[in-house]
Amino acid sequence: MRQPNIARAATLLAAAAGAVLVGSGAQANATTVEFPQVPTLATGGLCWTSIRTWADTSPDYPGRAILNIRSLPVTGIGDGIYPLAPLCEVHTTVAWRNTTTGATGAYDNTVVTGIYGSIQYSLYQDTGPGHIEVDVTTNNASVPAHGSFDVPA
Repeated sequence: MRQPNIARAATLLAAAAGAVLVGSGAQANATTVEFPQVPTLATGGLCWTSIRTWADTSPDYPGRAILNIRSLPVTGIGDGIYPLAPLCEVHTTVAWRNTTTGATGAYDNTVVTGIYGSIQYSLYQDTGPGHIEVDVTTNNASVPAHGSFDVPA
């Protein structure tokens, strides 16, 4: 007896979903560590915002971490043609130091933010395995943040 088309489609979809679940098991050990937010002034008018930063690590990329930066929505008055919808920027630095190996580095980026916040800025860092300490600062008046995370070997 031949199955109706809808039954065959349901069987194929169930098999595909099972394959996705089995194939995604490697991500179970990925870790995300968010650092305290950095309240900061921004350039482009009278603007202020908070910067979110976090690190992603995984055994899938040993000795490396992904550092991420994103701004919350900006508040203030801009100097453009839409002053109540300012578009401002702030240079942000995530300086890191591997306390296990002594390696150091930094992720520098100019974050452009508006009334909806910013896009997410991300970059791999070759930190080496170990315990990583980070300091997050901006080039404007701000309250810097400190955090830490571990990178697998």
